[in-house]
Amino acid sequence: MNEVQRPNCDFKDGVCIHTDQVYDSCKEKDCLEDLQVILTAEGQRIVDQAINVKVRSAEIIWVFTDIEPVPFNKGFYTIDIKYFFKVVLDVFRGVGQPTPVEGLATYDKKVILFGSEGNSKMFSSAYNPGNQMPVMWKKNNLPKAVVEVVDPIALSARIVDAEEKCCCCCCDVSSVPDSICSCFSDELVIPANNRKILVTLGLFTIIKIERNVQLLIPAIDFCVPTKECPAATEQNPCELFNTLRFPMDEFFPPQRAEYDDGCSCK
Repeated sequence: MNEVQRPNCDFKDGVCIHTDQVYDSCKEKDCLEDLQVILTAEGQRIVDQAINVKVRSAEIIWVFTDIEPVPFNKGFYTIDIKYFFKVVLDVFRGVGQPTPVEGLATYDKKVILFGSEGNSKMFSSAYNPGNQMPVMWKKNNLPKAVVEVVDPIALSARIVDAEEKCCCCCCDVSSVPDSICSCFSDELVIPANNRKILVTLGLFTIIKIERNVQLLIPAIDFCVPTKECPAATEQNPCELFNTLRFPMDEFFPPQRAEYDDGCSCK
């Protein structure tokens, strides 16, 4: 049997690095059913005349998190998560092309993860909390919550008439941060007696709790770049173009077998 060739790694003395260590994590696959869409003023006027609606797209605008220790359960923390989605709908008012309408959907979630204990407080010259000082100084020794999420899968949408009761819950527009509202082309509104749009989204999320730690690791050498940065100038644009790989996949999309990793998952 041939011996496996290993790279020539000349390990030097250990070096101390400051990094984030994951203490606990979980993954979630949520089907968010019947989320109410807060429409823009013009969008609400169009929906009130609609006969049908479909979801064109849905994407994550932002995720807000808040972390608190669990009482009487040392080392564990609750993470309150609020998702903000921008939803684009195709609204049909008759025969012809649909009218695109945008709106906001939100979803709240709470999880409990282990984050260990730590009483030391960390301060950095690179960060100034500013007006957040009254809040931040009391939470300086808490671990950090990290939410990794991909844009949701738009599953369905439906119209609910004003007189029809629904179990959907929706936040007050006044509670939506200005930074979120600025992502829309018009003012968001929730009229009292108007038709509503409910959407169902599929969401995949990974939630982690991290702490700053110092680790001693073996080091080979510094990461020194080995190639030069090519530059496109008026003299050599074609030379740069010739270094690019031909985009074969754009002309011949991969077959299903090429996506298969060999695992038969049931």
